Amino acid sequence: MALIADNPADRARQMLALSERLTDLIETDTALMRARQALDEGEGAEEKQRLVNAYRLEMARIRDDRSLIADAPEDARAALRAGTERLNAALARHEATLGALKTLTEGLVQAMAEEVTRQKGGGGVYGATGAPSARFGPAPVALNRTA
Repeated sequence: MALIADNPADRARQMLALSERLTDLIETDTALMRARQALDEGEGAEEKQRLVNAYRLEMARIRDDRSLIADAPEDARAALRAGTERLNAALARHEATLGALKTLTEGLVQAMAEEVTRQKGGGGVYGATGAPSARFGPAPVALNRTA
């Protein structure tokens, strides 16, 4: 979905509005993740996906044809640069939060698997045939979400 702009100034204004809305959505998601709350999977997620696609397509068009924005007033281009920098900063914070949550989740899963193995007596004892008599490493675990 490409933007329909009357002129470069209009395109810059629309791109700024798009980047500001994306920044708001990403900051909201980041705040929800930091608060350990569920992300919006409904209309908000669909809106974000549409806006991300529109932004990506329009930035590619501008990259390929600089004249789409080159004649915009300097203040409009400066505002768009600042908006893009805010969006990139929000994306960096979002990425860092996702990375921290991934590390935390993987650590929890690993700790649970090790505890299950420990409780099942998964020591490294070899039998008479030279093969391990007990399972090594984490055992599969099924968790009940209602517990």
